[in-house]
Amino acid sequence: MSSLLTGLNEAQFAAVTLPPRPALILAGAGSGKTRVLTTRIAWLIQSGQVTPQGILAVTFTNKAAREMLARVTAMLPLDPRGLWIGTFHGLCNRLLRTHFRDAGLPQLFQILDSGDQLAAIKRLLKMLNVGDDKFPARDVQYFINSQKEAGLRSSAVEAIDEYSRQRVALYAEYEVQCQREGVVDFAELLLRTYELLERNEPLRHHYQARFRHILVDEFQDTNRLQYQWLKCLAGGGDRGAALFCVGDDDQSIYAFRGANVGNMRAFEREFRVETIIRLEQNYRSDGNILQAANAIIRHNRQRLGKNLWTDQADGEPIRIFEAFSDGDEGRWLVEELQSLVGEGFSRQDVAVLYRSNAQSRVLEHQLFSAGIPYRVYGGLRFFERQEIKHALAYLRLLVNPDDDTAFLRVVNFPPRGIGARTIETLQDAARHSGTSLVRAVAAVAGKGGSNLSQFLALLEGLRRQASGLALPDLIARVVSGAGLAMHYQNEREGQERLENLDELVSAAANFAAEAAGRHLGESGQPDLHAELVEFLSHAALEAGDHQADAGADAVQLMTVHAAKGLEFGIVFLTGLEEGLFPHDNSLNGEDGLEEERRLMYVAVTRARRRLYLSLAQSRMLHGQTRYNLRSRFITEVPPQLCKWLTPPRVGARVAEPAFSRYFEPSAASRAVSRPAPTTSVAGRDLGGLRVGQNVSHGRFGVGVIVAAEGSGSDARVQVNFGKQGVKWLALGVAKLEPV
Repeated sequence: MSSLLTGLNEAQFAAVTLPPRPALILAGAGSGKTRVLTTRIAWLIQSGQVTPQGILAVTFTNKAAREMLARVTAMLPLDPRGLWIGTFHGLCNRLLRTHFRDAGLPQLFQILDSGDQLAAIKRLLKMLNVGDDKFPARDVQYFINSQKEAGLRSSAVEAIDEYSRQRVALYAEYEVQCQREGVVDFAELLLRTYELLERNEPLRHHYQARFRHILVDEFQDTNRLQYQWLKCLAGGGDRGAALFCVGDDDQSIYAFRGANVGNMRAFEREFRVETIIRLEQNYRSDGNILQAANAIIRHNRQRLGKNLWTDQADGEPIRIFEAFSDGDEGRWLVEELQSLVGEGFSRQDVAVLYRSNAQSRVLEHQLFSAGIPYRVYGGLRFFERQEIKHALAYLRLLVNPDDDTAFLRVVNFPPRGIGARTIETLQDAARHSGTSLVRAVAAVAGKGGSNLSQFLALLEGLRRQASGLALPDLIARVVSGAGLAMHYQNEREGQERLENLDELVSAAANFAAEAAGRHLGESGQPDLHAELVEFLSHAALEAGDHQADAGADAVQLMTVHAAKGLEFGIVFLTGLEEGLFPHDNSLNGEDGLEEERRLMYVAVTRARRRLYLSLAQSRMLHGQTRYNLRSRFITEVPPQLCKWLTPPRVGARVAEPAFSRYFEPSAASRAVSRPAPTTSVAGRDLGGLRVGQNVSHGRFGVGVIVAAEGSGSDARVQVNFGKQGVKWLALGVAKLEPV
């Protein structure tokens, strides 16, 4: 027994040896929560308080479940098959396989993964003659899953208008289809198990009597239905199971997936939890990093509260770098990486984090140009992402209509009623006549041929509209005119794809600035065709197979969300600007801002020894240069913990040029990013104001102009007022005073 408990700190020991009653364990980052969970399971079994069959342990990922099972079986000589340790979905599958008749399922029911579910919904919509333009399949999928995760069948969903009534009807038809085919999706696994236990009292009592100890990992990430499922299994009163919930409200960052951090307070209240143990000793990071994390998260009001500490040294200060532009931020990062490698640091122990996937494009470009191997963890490189490849395919067709590969990629994307049979007929016609697909369209008859002709008309219209446009404007026009923007607006995670498409426009603007003068026609005017061809070649080269293989000594690139659960010796956290991190979408509500701060807390606590924070005074977003305020999260780090690599702007609210000890701003940055010295932007009369200027507003306070449109009496500007958010203001109405 003593060997199990050896090495536990005081709080860990108290948690592991708790008597059998509901308990909440607040486990800070790097505090050994997995050790506490697995050691408690082993201690309960070895001390004779419960048999292996009396324990249920649940977590969120198969990887975490495998690790938990491996650790427990390494501590105790027992058959792992007797333990119920798994994910919510895995344990529900186990229950439904055992009680399939009671659940109303065939014995060999099949599980639909996300892709299979989407295909089933598309098949249903086609059978019902429902247009994908009005009810996109992904939107229907999101609606169905969100209702199931809220514990609602179609009969219980309230419809407030005709559109919602039609969605509910599709949900009902989907339920009938799945029942007829004997299949269940992931959300159905949990919902059907919960319904089975709720309505079948003998079965519910059986499992409540069996599982006397229920342990939950990452409790802050549970959604409403998962918490209801746990409550059902635990029972209530003095005879209920001992529900041992381990989580960290400061690391709850998945509200967009339905996670409800409020479940922690609900559990404390509904189960009359008397014991809350805080695991605050951190075994991962040096003292300065933990002090910075504590100082940041302390600004959140809705938290249960804890304070990370370590018995290790304070370590190195938090390094902060302020670049002139996002390109210069990337160049600085490359130079710092090269210096670190020269000092003997391993690339694979370095992580570069960013708030939005779209930010990776500039960083990837700089790493690629410098020949530094890297891997994008948990995602695709920028030019490999689906939405980018679709946009590039349209651009390739503008240059070369005979590009069959590009044609096949987008001929029915967004969906326009061109099915597999029509494509097969077109390919047969092209093969017979020895021509490209686009030249064989006339040979296809019927509705399919008509739809193909409409696609060619769309391409021709885009080609006409492209005439005379600058490269970034051309790409923006194609993204809009081809219907890509509208298509992704209807997707559950479409915002991220739209941000990537905006970043493609920014990439074109940077490329055009760097290539200025290279593509001039006989008249001395820019040759757009040549410029577009070179840009497509540039994109293809950067999408080439240069990402490092798994296990290679390569820098890790990832979003902060993807970094949760990981740790690195050195972390670069980039793009710390208002509107980017914290994200614009979070600034309108307190809950959104608190989740952004929790995300920042997660990012900071990924670092073990060295942490870099960086920002750019100007950044190319949506094809336009934006001038940014420093993120409030930087100002929340105590100054005594920081080492500025560029001169800090004490009290400044808008960026002035920072002269790096590393380099002067690049020529391309100066050409693209430097504020206009005149009183207008792109020929617009802004009444003496300019983008990048500080202004004061009677209601919103002091802010900085980040964009402008219109001119004269129709002019309006976009102003970032920091905590008050980003506002569009008409200059003819708003009284803005220069500061």
